[in-house]
Amino acid sequence: MNKRKILVISGALACLTGCSGDFITLFVLGCRYPGYNHLTDTWSSLGASASPVSGIVSLWWVILGILFLWFAAGFRSAFSPGNPFVRIATWLLILYGLGEGAGSGLFKADHMGDSLTVSAIIHNVLGGTGVFALLILPLVMQKIIPGKISPGFHTLSRVVFISGCFLLILFLLRYLNSENFFPGRYKGLWQRLFVFDYYVYLLVIAFWMLRKKPGYNLSD
Repeated sequence: MNKRKILVISGALACLTGCSGDFITLFVLGCRYPGYNHLTDTWSSLGASASPVSGIVSLWWVILGILFLWFAAGFRSAFSPGNPFVRIATWLLILYGLGEGAGSGLFKADHMGDSLTVSAIIHNVLGGTGVFALLILPLVMQKIIPGKISPGFHTLSRVVFISGCFLLILFLLRYLNSENFFPGRYKGLWQRLFVFDYYVYLLVIAFWMLRKKPGYNLSD
């Protein structure tokens, strides 16, 4: 087995480890935070300084970032390196790993009264960048694996993008203010559904990575 094939396989496994590990780790750690509610509280609050599991969560997010960087490297090796859309998708995965992964782990979402700390502002900017990169990934993947190659994947990409936009809007409704406002109150639920939606999609991509020899061009 050549080095490129090893990189593809290990990259796909990094995706599986990161996606499944993120849900398992944060669910388990959330249960160790008294008063924490998976439906109404965001993942960021688990990594804030006030959280009893802050250190472990932050460490995991850094590890998650590394796993996604490895996944991005495997992804780049799996598809035609000369395809510009492959390069764009690779950078989107890198941005997600650095922003929502390592960046969220290194900069805590701390508050000072009703105001955000500098760390929290950086956390939100990096996390938001990572989420946006993940959000538009299906649009790029439709160019890499077009409908003529796999109508099913093309449809999945469209469904994931539309549902992702809808869930992100629901999550952002929390900024409208009221805890009694139903959509905004369940921000934790919308966040988890958004991440689950895209993690399933990433696992499908990881499966595609393993289907043919590294560097293949799907237009062939």
